[in-house]
Amino acid sequence: MKLKNTVIKEITYLPSPMSLSIWWNMGSIMGLMLFLQILTGFFLSMHYTANIASSFESVIHIIRDVPMGWLVRSLHANGASFFFVFMYLHIARGLYYQSYITQPKSWSGGTKIFLLSMATAFLGYVLPWGQMSFWGATVITNFLSAIPYVGNIGVKWVWGGFSIGQATLNRFYSLHFILPFIIMILAMLHLVFLHEKGSTNPLGCVNHISKVPFHPYFTWKDSVGFITVLMMLIFVSLYFPNYLGDPENYLLANSMVTPVHIMPEWYFLFAYAILRSIPSKLGGVIALAASIMVLFVLPMIKFEKMISTSFNLMYQVLFWLFCGNFMLLTWLGSCPIEAPYSTLAVPSTFLYFLLLLMMPVSSLLWKYALEK
Repeated sequence: MKLKNTVIKEITYLPSPMSLSIWWNMGSIMGLMLFLQILTGFFLSMHYTANIASSFESVIHIIRDVPMGWLVRSLHANGASFFFVFMYLHIARGLYYQSYITQPKSWSGGTKIFLLSMATAFLGYVLPWGQMSFWGATVITNFLSAIPYVGNIGVKWVWGGFSIGQATLNRFYSLHFILPFIIMILAMLHLVFLHEKGSTNPLGCVNHISKVPFHPYFTWKDSVGFITVLMMLIFVSLYFPNYLGDPENYLLANSMVTPVHIMPEWYFLFAYAILRSIPSKLGGVIALAASIMVLFVLPMIKFEKMISTSFNLMYQVLFWLFCGNFMLLTWLGSCPIEAPYSTLAVPSTFLYFLLLLMMPVSSLLWKYALEK
């Protein structure tokens, strides 16, 4: 009882800046979406069959025959897209307000959650065993073969054989089921690290001045965000259930017929564009991994006195250029591998890393410019 009261007190009386805007709601909304994904995934697992001969039919059975199964499946599929929308907004807010400097532990933990979320979404995309699921898994897992010496062995280990088959589906299903619970544990640690210093305000200050208790001020604000997001998710699930998916995935997987244009879900397209922009297979895999791992590097690039983004025009320009470039990469990832798309992807990939690494340095450059 004492521990319970301590936890409740820690959450409700957390000192929070009075000036927090809607951009600080994204973390709590992601927690809601994670809970919803686990809940809907649990109900789907009751009717899903992890067998290459019947998994596709089991998904169709859920949609057509199980009471409200179509809604649960639509909420789960579109919930993944919503989860990544708010994750990218959450990361963007952290980048803009330099949370990787003020909250380095929380930033690193959040990056690990991002990695595991990408892995979980990829594994779940394979489970329906549709055309795009099968060929997407074939293409992505094949990139492991680019790793010198151990690549081919690694691919066979992931596949559980010499090609994607029953063993692959079993492994992907088991991992897809267990990873969300690991993400939940990491999310709790993420909150623990956040509570060590408390949230920063838009000016980047972590001092406990001009702050109010988290409850009831921000619990009510989060509740408004929860209701709004749930209404948006239900609207999309009811009226546009397949808008964010690929029509190819409504065809049964056929290893003898390759889709005209293989591509992952929209939230992986920026990384897919970076992967395709490098002619070398190994170079592309390294660039793909670096596009996420670079987030771990940002807390290491710090100086004695950092200038808040609100007073750093150079940082703001770099940030919005990065956001524009990120959306451009996402669009290029959905385009065919031909000119001018493949040509444009090369400078966009270079800008992705350059702008991201230049943002922390801009504080020093802007301070030098002001002094001059």
